[in-house]
Amino acid sequence: MKIAVLAGDGIGPEIIAQAVRVLEALRSDGLKIELEWGLLGGCAVEAAGEPFPEATRKLATDADAVILGAVGGPQYDALPRPLRPERGLLGIRKALNLFANLRPALLYPELANASTLKPEIVAGLDILIVRELTGDIYFGEPRGIEQREGQRVGFNTMVYSEAEIDRIARVAFGAARRRNRRLCSVDKMNVLECTQLWRDVVTETAEEYPDVELSHMLVDNAAMQLIRDPRQFDVMVTGNMFGDILSDEASMLTGSIGMLPSASLDENNKGLYEPIHGSAPDIAGKNVANPLATILSAAMMLRYTFDLESAAARIEGAVKKVLAEGYRTADIYEPGMKKLGTAEMGGAVLANL
Repeated sequence: MKIAVLAGDGIGPEIIAQAVRVLEALRSDGLKIELEWGLLGGCAVEAAGEPFPEATRKLATDADAVILGAVGGPQYDALPRPLRPERGLLGIRKALNLFANLRPALLYPELANASTLKPEIVAGLDILIVRELTGDIYFGEPRGIEQREGQRVGFNTMVYSEAEIDRIARVAFGAARRRNRRLCSVDKMNVLECTQLWRDVVTETAEEYPDVELSHMLVDNAAMQLIRDPRQFDVMVTGNMFGDILSDEASMLTGSIGMLPSASLDENNKGLYEPIHGSAPDIAGKNVANPLATILSAAMMLRYTFDLESAAARIEGAVKKVLAEGYRTADIYEPGMKKLGTAEMGGAVLANL
């Protein structure tokens, strides 16, 4: 099993190092994996002059799965837009046709007090957000900034085809079948024709999944409902931009964005796995970042791409035990717990693996 490892920028190398420790521990127990390292993001711009170099493209294409830390940093903000680290992330998603992004928002009982919401609101929270990843306004053309009538005008295009909507809907319906058979599709059909088509196609696709209860919700209401009553949701499916925003909102229900993994999959379950947080340059190199989301991303990789449920569950069980023992990184620390650094938290997971 060939895995491309892309550490990226900021805290990326620190958190990826802990996930690699876990994978290497499993390899020493007989898991047949091969790790190969590459560059993506700002570090790739510095080394190769572009955020998604051809060598990384080949590495990722040849690999069975990719695990990524994070990309970006303020030192790259002045670069021309095609050279910014985020373009590397968009590029690899497009190159590998990673159209389905799965973002679980799971609240561990031990972290109920870490959420900014009351424990009785978030207790038992377990949501899966399915986000379309290669279409929408992030990729639509035309786009740009130009002069019109003596002033600058910025423009982007929100566009979805029927086929793009249908395939992400099928991923979401399939996920709902494996859970509680409830799917909420999020759009803005009252003002956006693009998302009127989204609602129409999802409704049509639902006819093939009569065992799944489908509901629809406007995105502004969905954002409010995630705070008001998050446990009403089981699986949510939405487009690229709305999914980007809602999944980050949902992450904070769980106590910390540092706890949530993600999977971005193609039609054959080849995937790119990464924590949903950013590169956090303000804490990079300080050994304080939370590596658990990256470690849990490795578990998702074993489950979705390699169909190794027992190995994935072993990692997740170790994380649960670490939390039950009272170990915390700074982002989820509360009085009475045992505060650990990045490497030490990785070591605690290893000890419980």
